[in-house]
Amino acid sequence: MQMQFGLMSVGDVTTDPTTGRTPSEHERIKAQIEIARLADEVGLDVFATGEHHNPPFIAPANPPIQLAHLAAQTTNLILSTSTTLITTNDPARLAEDYAYLQHLTEGRMDLMLGRGNTGPVYPWFGKDIREGIALAVENYALLHRLWREENVDWEGRFRTPLHQFTSTPRPLDGVPPFVWHGSIRSPEIAEQAAYYGDGFFHNHIFWPAEHTRRMVDLYRRRYEHYGHGTYDQAIVGLGGQVFMRENSQDAIRDFRPYFDNAPVYGGGPSLEDFSSQTPLTVGTPDQVIERTLAARDYVGDYQRQLFLMDHAGLPLKEVLYQVELLGTRVVPVLREEFAKLRKPGVPDAPTHAARVAAAGGAREDERGAQRDEWTGTRAEELNAARTIEEGR
Repeated sequence: MQMQFGLMSVGDVTTDPTTGRTPSEHERIKAQIEIARLADEVGLDVFATGEHHNPPFIAPANPPIQLAHLAAQTTNLILSTSTTLITTNDPARLAEDYAYLQHLTEGRMDLMLGRGNTGPVYPWFGKDIREGIALAVENYALLHRLWREENVDWEGRFRTPLHQFTSTPRPLDGVPPFVWHGSIRSPEIAEQAAYYGDGFFHNHIFWPAEHTRRMVDLYRRRYEHYGHGTYDQAIVGLGGQVFMRENSQDAIRDFRPYFDNAPVYGGGPSLEDFSSQTPLTVGTPDQVIERTLAARDYVGDYQRQLFLMDHAGLPLKEVLYQVELLGTRVVPVLREEFAKLRKPGVPDAPTHAARVAAAGGAREDERGAQRDEWTGTRAEELNAARTIEEGR
């Protein structure tokens, strides 16, 4: 699977400005399930849910509950998050919950870690927002170890110490869930993703291409610096927003009231200005294809593209229509065109099966060689690389 395409949902409960109707929380929860099922049926690869602890959102406070339910309702869909709050959740609980989800889904899951966009969530859970970056760094350092070591001794700034703690269940097939580090504007998070050799997801739905280019470039350079692979082999994901009709004029006319009245847009730039400055694409399926392919010009070959569709008060019937268009008209063309453009040696999108196969090969090759916990490289590999570099 060279690239993954899918949906991300923030689970907002927003009034439909064209009818004045506000769906109930129950309706929105059930709608997300129906949307994910259709995504699976039309051949999309990923459904990712957010994590919120406040209105007007119904995104689950504990995403594995929803994702485990979806695992029983779908066949091929990778179930993920957008995002899991690494700052205000206990890493020990995250390790157990997501490893359990990994078993329930037979590996058909991963997760995206982030700091969220709701400031008050920090004091609600006894944390200080001024420590957001430090919390993200320390908590993930622990989570990373809990999935890789059976008996963990730990002492840090933000939680009580652990002594010979074993997180259960252990990761499926001995391979931890794949982790994406999501960030919009924090270079420290791009650095963190690169340090561990994890994926970096830039949810640039409110940001211009140049900002995205700089963030992804930083991650790629640091990924190579830490010895995980070349610049082009770093694992990148992007966010996007689309609304489609058979002609662009109808798309703009029909989406405008949702854009103008949605809390996240209202009072800001016009629909036309926002579309020109960010990845929001309101138009035909062909325009969505063209705009999405253009992302490669500023981030290079990448592995995951997620689209935001069920937001701003759009009714379920409309969202389902958009998902069907995406799966039947847009994504098949994107798969083919991205594959044609792909540089040799660029890795495929991560899957559990591929990572299990790679881990098995690595274990067989290493036969007791000590692998560095942080960079994923061995001392002899680093020495060989230095020798080659010095000989140039």
